[in-house]
Amino acid sequence: MKLVITDWNTLSMTDDLSADGLQALADVTAYPLTAPEEAAARIGDAELLLCNKTPITADVMHACPNLKYIGVMATGYNNIDMAAAAKRNITVCNAGSYSTMAVAQHTFALMLHHYSRIAAYDCAVRAGAWEKSLQFSWFPYPTAELAGKTLCVVGYGSIGKKVAEIGSAFGMQVQITTRTQPQDCPYPLISIEKAFRTADVLTIHIPLTSETAHLVCRERLASMKPTAFLINTARGGIVEEAALAAALQNGTIAGAALDVLDTEPMSEHTSLRQLANCTITPHIAWAPLETRKRLLQIVTDNVAAFLNGTPQHVVH
Repeated sequence: MKLVITDWNTLSMTDDLSADGLQALADVTAYPLTAPEEAAARIGDAELLLCNKTPITADVMHACPNLKYIGVMATGYNNIDMAAAAKRNITVCNAGSYSTMAVAQHTFALMLHHYSRIAAYDCAVRAGAWEKSLQFSWFPYPTAELAGKTLCVVGYGSIGKKVAEIGSAFGMQVQITTRTQPQDCPYPLISIEKAFRTADVLTIHIPLTSETAHLVCRERLASMKPTAFLINTARGGIVEEAALAAALQNGTIAGAALDVLDTEPMSEHTSLRQLANCTITPHIAWAPLETRKRLLQIVTDNVAAFLNGTPQHVVH
């Protein structure tokens, strides 16, 4: 069978991963990246498709009648027209729970960046500030402990659970807001409105859906403490960026850290770009080498399971 990978570079940007496992299963053609208008021609008569962010629309599926399987090299699959796939009996599988440790780690890297001011102090030391100090410890930039702060975790899937666990280990007062009622949750369950009102740190770990789009909006930001810190490592569309920019500029909240934006790659016109109290990383929370190796293994296992007639991680 023919297998086409439309955007291999989203998984292995520096050729640090090998597709040998996939090549043992099918005749593989891999493209670094694929523009939307190139997708149909590149997929062609292939039966199997792997993609990360390439839009696979109803028109693409219509132009590729041999297509039987779409493997998403990610957890989210909003780039796939699921209704069209169902109509054509195309199996769609994703890869879940591969990035739990990495995203939780990045969440706390952003949190510590804000409260421990590592970058600010490093820049000052490199500029000679410590050499000019009259005392052994030079600390003009305020820092703060995580212990005792209220950490409100929005979403209680695998990542939310791990973030809550790590926060608790730091001595934070963890609270959870989630649309489900988890069993045996050791932390207080609160409403989304209370989470915004009471959080010292509010961190987002939910999928982007029609219900969660702009969950972080002007009204909810206005209800937050002026010392509050917002983290989003989930999906950009969950945050209303113009409202967040205004809240940061006006001092409504103290700061924010984002690994995801509405438009990716980031637009040069992004309203958050130049704000000193907003840290932005380029959608890298999921990207440690160990995490990507784990993802590739899940993707490969998904293809093998489909070929064996026992598909796994099916999303429709």
